[in-house]
Amino acid sequence: MKLAWILWLSQVLPQPAADSLCLSTTVYLEARDQSARGQQAVAEVALRRRDSGLWGDNLCSVVTAKKQFAPTIVPANTRLRGGEAWSNAVSVALESQRNWALPMGQRKEIVPGASHFAAHAIASPSWRNAYQVAKIGDHTFYRVQTLKPRNG
Repeated sequence: MKLAWILWLSQVLPQPAADSLCLSTTVYLEARDQSARGQQAVAEVALRRRDSGLWGDNLCSVVTAKKQFAPTIVPANTRLRGGEAWSNAVSVALESQRNWALPMGQRKEIVPGASHFAAHAIASPSWRNAYQVAKIGDHTFYRVQTLKPRNG
C-alpha cells in the first residue's frame, strides 16, 4: 500500500483508529529495521510530542507536521510492504499507546524526556548537539526542548 493512501485513510478513520494507523506508519517508516526497543523509542517521542500540543492535538497531526517525521519526508508514492515489519510496527504502536495511556508514574519510558531523534546516516539536524538521552540502533534520541503535557 502507498503512503499517500494510508495518509488519506487516516483522515477518514475515526479516532483512535486514525492515530493508531499514523503511529504504526511512522514506526514502520522510521524504524522498521530497528529493534523493538528502538521502535518503542520512536513511538514514545511521537506520543510525548502529542501530549505537549506543540505539533498538534493528535498523533496524525504530530507525525504529519512538516519535516518532523518520515510521513512528510519520504515520497507519497512510497510503498509500505506488508509482512512481518508492518505487523511488528502495528504491535509496537498499539502497545506504546496502551503504555502511554497509563498514569505518568506507571509508564515504561524508553527515552525519558526525548523530544527528537535522528538517524545520523541520513540526517544531520541543526539540533544534533542537544542533550543526548540514548542511542538505540541507528537512532540517537535527544532532549532538544523540555516538553510538558498541556494538562500538567
